[in-house]
Amino acid sequence: MNKISMLALFLLTLGGLPSCIPDPISNEEILKQDIQEIEDYLDENSLTAQSTASGLHYIIEEEGTGGHPASTSNVTVKYKGYLLDGTVFDETEGSTSATFALNGLIAGWQEGIPLLQKGGKAKLFLPSAIAYGRSGSGLIPANTPIAFDIELVDF
Repeated sequence: MNKISMLALFLLTLGGLPSCIPDPISNEEILKQDIQEIEDYLDENSLTAQSTASGLHYIIEEEGTGGHPASTSNVTVKYKGYLLDGTVFDETEGSTSATFALNGLIAGWQEGIPLLQKGGKAKLFLPSAIAYGRSGSGLIPANTPIAFDIELVDF
């Protein structure tokens, strides 16, 4: 191999190295930061929530009746999704609802929606690990905790 080819191969190899370097912040540290942001939001808004091992924080506003959906249920919901700064990134409007296969949704909804009964309403606060994670989505930046106001219309 000539010197130019070897130099080109060396530079190409170096170009691939940054993708091999791990992220400077661990998943555990991101979760810790997300939970702190959620708890700060709850404190600032005088809200009291329950939490789960995943970091999901939730407030059941209306219990509802008729049992809880299974992980394999199709759920019909009304919802508003927003960043903790209040920026709305998605919502159903007015009397409109949306139906989804629960097991096809983000982990935070898979965990949070079964806490509701038909007709129930809740606020869900999701750390990024059970939302859109390191990639983000649309208006949601990577590693960002998010919130949802959800009404379980039917399942």
